Amino acid sequence: QYTFVWQSLRLWCKVMRHMHRLWCCADDDLLSTTSSYHLYNTGQGLNRVQNCPRVRKVMSSLLSQTQQEAGTSWVGLSVIHLGDRDVPNALIFIDKYTQIPRFLNPLVKFLQDLPELCADERVSSYVTEHFGSPDKLKLTVLADYFKHGFDGSGDDGGSCIDGRLTSSWNWTSRLAKKPYYHAFMLSGFQGFDGDF
Repeated sequence: QYTFVWQSLRLWCKVMRHMHRLWCCADDDLLSTTSSYHLYNTGQGLNRVQNCPRVRKVMSSLLSQTQQEAGTSWVGLSVIHLGDRDVPNALIFIDKYTQIPRFLNPLVKFLQDLPELCADERVSSYVTEHFGSPDKLKLTVLADYFKHGFDGSGDDGGSCIDGRLTSSWNWTSRLAKKPYYHAFMLSGFQGFDGDF
């Protein structure tokens, strides 16, 4: 599981660093005069399904770099869904990948702010009573995210490149049912959709 999570996060980091390039390629793919589109019901409604050769080329390169850096076998599928029922076109691709900071930033902010939050005696008492210590709470949150945010709840069993994102996004929708949810709320967390 560790390798799967590391590889996923590493790939997402590369995608974020190259988002400007991917966005330009997405525009070129969407406005292409040589690659037509078809309207299909993809199971997510009627969508414009269109090949994305420019985005695919960049993503394939980023995936290849990540695989080489991993120094071990790639865990899961290395399928990049583009121009199919999972990711019908380049605009959907961009939308999916721009969600990464929307679910990782609030998580990282909570973990970074936890020591300051626990400077309040009442919060510290709550955290100690329910989790043992701030460090144990951090480990609880991270262990849960690494286990259930990469659990295969996306398409193709969640191990394809696109499914990794879906699994993490699904984890965010279940946060309110987690035992540490109240600690998130005490930190000022308001959700994964908005300012953070």
